Amino acid sequence: MHRREFLHHIITTSAMVTLGSFGTMASEWKETGTTMPVLFIGHGSPMNAIEDNEFSRGWHAMAATLPRPRAILVISAHWETRGTFVTAMERPKTIHDFGGFPQALFDVEYKAPGSPELAKETQQAITTTPVGLDESWGLDHGTWSVLVRMYPDATIPVVQLSLDHTRDAQYHYDLARQIAVLRKKGVLIIGSGNMVHNFRYLDARQGFEKHYGHDWALEANDQFKNLITTHDHRPLIDYQATRGFALSAPTPEHYLPMLYTLAIGGQDEKLQFFNDAVVAGSFSMTSFRVG
Repeated sequence: MHRREFLHHIITTSAMVTLGSFGTMASEWKETGTTMPVLFIGHGSPMNAIEDNEFSRGWHAMAATLPRPRAILVISAHWETRGTFVTAMERPKTIHDFGGFPQALFDVEYKAPGSPELAKETQQAITTTPVGLDESWGLDHGTWSVLVRMYPDATIPVVQLSLDHTRDAQYHYDLARQIAVLRKKGVLIIGSGNMVHNFRYLDARQGFEKHYGHDWALEANDQFKNLITTHDHRPLIDYQATRGFALSAPTPEHYLPMLYTLAIGGQDEKLQFFNDAVVAGSFSMTSFRVG
């Protein structure tokens, strides 16, 4: 079997991974004539899913200002993989990936449909790395705890794109730029994490509702906003070189979704911050919209 024939065989028969750069199918997702905004959401505690507070109200209010999405693609801090995957099932399960919370939180089921079609569209948009079609994950709390407040009817199809934990920040920024095309096809893209997320410096006495931050966390939150406002992304990509930024993201998974939103948004688009607060000492709920 020749090499080209072998590659064709792998692409057309694999149930999990297709090399997007070899895709030949014409897209069925046409441009709508409107470019959807892109969001970064500081999701914080899973309890925001069932509590009526300023952050859950902020998510609800933001959703009311957006055009109705055809589908939603979320890059969540809580799905890390080796390699890149996108959920491709018809009915994604609600994943309760936490412990120690009230039963009411575990009782939440966000029954939004999936979209195998959007999964394939995402796969084809990314040409620099293989993208697997995943049938086992679902919607983790980085996704559903936010969407249950934004779109409680759970009728909009939702897929998740994983974070490859073997790759650096520049890789994720570059990958994100490739999926920006989905915005023109009615897809709302959301990065869900936290700009500042450091459990080591958690001050539980202050709780996750009260505005309270350590000096370094407050300073980092302000610096992040300034760099975002001025479109100076290089220090944000090289965040580990700055002490306050490194303290904000001792592990990268909650930080990287913000880079996705920045890479996808255009520099000439309107920028709006919301839910701007640091809580529990070392967690930023600060969120923003581009477009």
